[in-house]
Amino acid sequence: MRAVLMAGGSGTRLRPLTCDLPKPMVPILNRPIAQHIINLLRRHRITEVIATLHYLPDIMRDYFQDGSDFGVQMTYAVEEDQPLGTAGCVKNVAELLDDTFLVISGDSITDIDLSAVVRFHKERQSKATIVLTNVPNPIEFGVVIIDDHQRIKRFLEKPSSSEIFSDTVNTGIYILEPEVLEYLPFNQETDFSKDLFPLMLEKGEPMYGFVADGYWCDVGHLDAYREAQYAALYQRVKLEFDYTERSPGLWVGQNTYIDPTAHIETPTLIGHNCRIGARAQLTSGTVIGDNVLVGADADLKRPIIWNGVIIGEEAHLRACVAARGTRVDRRASVLEGAIVGSLSTVGEEASVNPNVRIWPSKKIEPGAILNMNLIWGHAAHRNLFGLRGVSGLANVDITPEFAVRLGAAFGSTLKPSSQVTVSRDQRSISRMVTRSLIAGLMSVGISVQHLEATSIPVSRTVAPKLAVVGGVHVRVHPERGDHILIEFFDQKGINLSKGREKKIEGAYFKEDFRRAQIQEIGNVVYVNQAADIYSASFERLLNSEAIRNSNSKVVLDYVYAVSGAILPQLLGKFGCDAVVLNASLSHLVPTIADREVLLNQLGHVVEALKANLGMQVSANGEQLILVDESGSTIRGEMLTALMVHMILTDRPRGTVVVPVNASSAVEQIARRHDGKVIRTKANPTALMEACHTNANVVLGGSGEMGFIFPQLHPGFDAMFCIAKLIEMLSLQQHDHFNTSPRTLGHIRAELPRVSHRTITVRCPWAVKGALMRHLVETHPPESLDLTDGVKIFNHSHDSWILVLPDAGEPLVHLYADSHDRGWVDETLREYRASVQEFVDYDHGLDENQLEEVE
Repeated sequence: MRAVLMAGGSGTRLRPLTCDLPKPMVPILNRPIAQHIINLLRRHRITEVIATLHYLPDIMRDYFQDGSDFGVQMTYAVEEDQPLGTAGCVKNVAELLDDTFLVISGDSITDIDLSAVVRFHKERQSKATIVLTNVPNPIEFGVVIIDDHQRIKRFLEKPSSSEIFSDTVNTGIYILEPEVLEYLPFNQETDFSKDLFPLMLEKGEPMYGFVADGYWCDVGHLDAYREAQYAALYQRVKLEFDYTERSPGLWVGQNTYIDPTAHIETPTLIGHNCRIGARAQLTSGTVIGDNVLVGADADLKRPIIWNGVIIGEEAHLRACVAARGTRVDRRASVLEGAIVGSLSTVGEEASVNPNVRIWPSKKIEPGAILNMNLIWGHAAHRNLFGLRGVSGLANVDITPEFAVRLGAAFGSTLKPSSQVTVSRDQRSISRMVTRSLIAGLMSVGISVQHLEATSIPVSRTVAPKLAVVGGVHVRVHPERGDHILIEFFDQKGINLSKGREKKIEGAYFKEDFRRAQIQEIGNVVYVNQAADIYSASFERLLNSEAIRNSNSKVVLDYVYAVSGAILPQLLGKFGCDAVVLNASLSHLVPTIADREVLLNQLGHVVEALKANLGMQVSANGEQLILVDESGSTIRGEMLTALMVHMILTDRPRGTVVVPVNASSAVEQIARRHDGKVIRTKANPTALMEACHTNANVVLGGSGEMGFIFPQLHPGFDAMFCIAKLIEMLSLQQHDHFNTSPRTLGHIRAELPRVSHRTITVRCPWAVKGALMRHLVETHPPESLDLTDGVKIFNHSHDSWILVLPDAGEPLVHLYADSHDRGWVDETLREYRASVQEFVDYDHGLDENQLEEVE
């Protein structure tokens, strides 16, 4: 006897498990459903199998091939153009069916006695025998009524609750005579229950129902999938295990190592080539696929884990499904009924809430809490806004669809008919995102002053002059070349406050958008004078005569991130010789390693040309690294100190604003010039706000973030910084008798010598708050500064240590600052050990699970 295995289903109700897998290939006990069906057929001596395929047919063909490895002979028939239905696909192979044959669905788990069904069919001389079973809720299935002789009298395909007249349902298993296919047309979609069987009933053909006693489950939805998996593991259905039963109820594959301290309850199945870590907890009902790694102290309560999954240390999985190749990182949680699609990642300490579905190839960020399905896009973030604006993978997270919604969300927080500026860098991806943002803004009645491609310092300068209520700038992320960064600022050019960011997030996630009437749709005006407005402000704030008299030669490196830069033109107006390197757009965004190579080349060029200085510009005109006349780089804390020294020499008794983690050299320099230092939280918005709200601020920022010149605009500006440096070098001569400009080398030699060092330590999200509280409670109040994180002063050494939680990662940063290098090194070692000890105690971690990053 031949069997037709109907295996064409796409399994839409099993999404996301069937996004990249046909439903018959979904695993039960780590083997495809279809393999269990073939095993059943083989046990009943049915070894010629014709598989009808439609959705992703190559996956099944590649797995079973000719069937010889499974003890059967396989033939395949593919429905190329469209699905033909349950009956149509069988009609499609009618020429192969010249005798009594069996039809069975490829998406059910059963151990029904097929031999008994065939005997029954022949004894009754039936033309069609339908295998029936009793179920408690027949709404999902075709209901069948039979008489006392088991002849079918009536049936109804998937009745409503008011139409139920029996709990005896159709299993999708049929024994048929080949002549019944003559009732069906060729190449048309037809169904057994809707078309063929009603017609045969009408014609009076002998049709019988065999009420089976065995187990049967239609794996048509996710709850049924879990039920079938557990039924198989608890042996309520007779399926074949491909693994050795190492002890009663514990099946383990070959080359699998289980740490002696792991605790495993039975029944549990663990596949081939697995590693189960120390103290891992596996409760009864757990199914683990082949090639799976389970980290130490992981807690698994009845999850279904497919092949190639990585479970991190102390991860928690509860009655969920982790599909092929997924990764659940350290201390992440996937809760009851959740589905993690293939090749997805759940980041450290992230939580996937009950019944949430994650489609394949998604990434849940560390610490995120996902409480709704993740289908489109790529990542679920803890918040929409990060440390600076909204960022994500270009054209994966930050897509046109996303940008339209984000623009509508921003616009919905503004008054109707308001105007905003929109600008971008020169990348094509930024142009695409900008256009989508504009569409979203217009849809909620906001008009746009479009600055097109320009640097963000220009955008911030222009905003107050155009009388807009805010602005948006889109650019490639300065630190991650495959990410887009979207920044929002107010009418003054200052980054939005956290309160306003929360309003935008609320509108975005609730989709609480104000829809404008046709006559209220916003419009777009293209602004052509943005560069002129910036240039006028730029020139007004500089001593043009001093710059001209310097006869400076500078080398500018744009690291293939900008073309048509404005700075060389501005410097040219002051008589400076500006040599420009790499001022074109490369196809690929330069990596950090690329920038370091170019920085080294810049040093050689500066030295060879005998230039006064060089500058590498990054972050769309916001950040810079200096190179002195000898080709040596000046960056980070050295650059912060140099700029503070130069500005306060030029503007004594001025106020400088720096982040809380900046070197104490800033205070030492300020004391020399009767200056004042204000420290803020270590984020761009805090620096901008402090520069704007405090009197007599002459400089803000740091070497890491860039420098703010509040008289020009409230943001960071590397272009103005270089011009101001040239001016100050010219003005600040060694003495009245030396008319040559000072060099950066001279300035650097005058800076205070301070040892300032930082390390980064892994710290779970859930521990950060407790760690900060612990530090506050264990140190005297007079030694603490709580501006951002916890800064602890050691007054006897004129030193401090800062413990600063990272805003976007499960990390804490330790900064130590002193004139004594030995104190810095020893204090960092002490506090690193203290942080690790606290985290170990609070969460029971092994010390090796924390990682230091220099």
